[in-house]
Amino acid sequence: MVARCGNADVGGGFRLWPIFSAASLRRKILEVLTCGGGGGGSCRSRSQFRSPQPRPRPRSDRLAELLRAEPSECGDEEAQADAAVKKAEALEELKVVVSALQAGDGDNADGGDMGRVEAATVVRRKARDDAGAREMLAMLGAIPPLVAMLDESGGGGEEMVAAALYALLNLGIGNDTNKAAIVQAGAVHKMLRIAEGASGDLTEALVANFLCLSALDANKPIIGASGAAPFLVGAFEAAPTEQARHDALRALLNLSIAAGNAPHLLAAGLAPSLVAAVGDTPAEADRALAALCNLVAACPEARRAVGRAPDAVPVLVDVLNWSDEPGCQEKAAYVLMVLAHRSYADRAAMAEAGATSALLELTLVGTALAQKRASRILEILRADKGKQVADASGIVATMSAPLERGGGTHQEDPDAGMSNEKRAVRQLVQQSLQSNMRRIVRRARLPQDLAPPSSEKLKALTASSTSKSLPF
Repeated sequence: MVARCGNADVGGGFRLWPIFSAASLRRKILEVLTCGGGGGGSCRSRSQFRSPQPRPRPRSDRLAELLRAEPSECGDEEAQADAAVKKAEALEELKVVVSALQAGDGDNADGGDMGRVEAATVVRRKARDDAGAREMLAMLGAIPPLVAMLDESGGGGEEMVAAALYALLNLGIGNDTNKAAIVQAGAVHKMLRIAEGASGDLTEALVANFLCLSALDANKPIIGASGAAPFLVGAFEAAPTEQARHDALRALLNLSIAAGNAPHLLAAGLAPSLVAAVGDTPAEADRALAALCNLVAACPEARRAVGRAPDAVPVLVDVLNWSDEPGCQEKAAYVLMVLAHRSYADRAAMAEAGATSALLELTLVGTALAQKRASRILEILRADKGKQVADASGIVATMSAPLERGGGTHQEDPDAGMSNEKRAVRQLVQQSLQSNMRRIVRRARLPQDLAPPSSEKLKALTASSTSKSLPF
């Protein structure tokens, strides 16, 4: 057939076959072989007049692909339908719970209160781990009746108040809108009224609620001005449980972030409590130091209150000496830096506590931020010491004069010829070495007769010390 078509083309007739390339000719032969020998010329004639095209995918492959997709699509539709049904059922259940909260006492006071206690327990359970349930319950109006339960005394008594507190706590966790709604509904003042005669369990629930609500910045000034600081400070100092103590400290830390709360916190006696907590566990010490940082940065009254706290400076210096937490060292250095910048009494207390050696060590092995703060404190102490020497230059000159007694040998002062700054640095180094020696003796618990003298022997050790050893 191919030859016949070719002869017709040569003889001047119409041409049935186009001029094919070798690849096109191979495709045509494959199509002929695929159609089979018994199919007649129909298959061949169709292949003759059809333009060359890529071979289509077999229908069986496409069908298998569609069959594989259909079950998954059907499964998705069924899953979506099931999810919609479950959501509708959950919504109806939440509506029933909120209706029980909003129903009030009803005909029977005891039954109404117990019904609300049960509904509040359901709210607590639903909102514990489900963020969607928290949002939905608030949209359905669960917060106002729960807040109203805080100051209503009925058949449930303390049980009703506890159920409402824990339900509000779970509604506020992780949802700032609910936190704001709880405060706007008047929960803070009602919780403070409950705190006046609260038991240990209620105290823990109240502290947890204040911790949750104080996490929102808009709530911090409201809670601080409400009078909650004395309750939280009291709970921190004498909490019924360790969890309540930790929650109270965290709540106080949240409140200290707002500078306007500093007077309320100081009036509640927070500064001494924070200083006393610095020596506790690392986590508690870190939070206490963070709250101290917020206080000293808030106002001068707060700085003075922290400086007047018992053993405030020695405790902070001990953090520099013995704490293994870089964050604690950075915060302690910040508090000391603020205190040293404004108060001569605090600077004198730092010198008495041996802060110079601890600061020198911190400039070498501390973090970058701790090194910067330690260097700044050392500069303040050095400038203060140099000013003292300059102001008392007449006394120093008298003490530095050569001493002759009864024709004895002439004794020269080793400080003669030194500048005032070098003499001040030398005195700082000597004080630091003496303080370190006394601290080592105390920690080693050596007998007093083995303790080295505070001046004579150390003078020999420090005779060659100069300002060159200071990393300024």
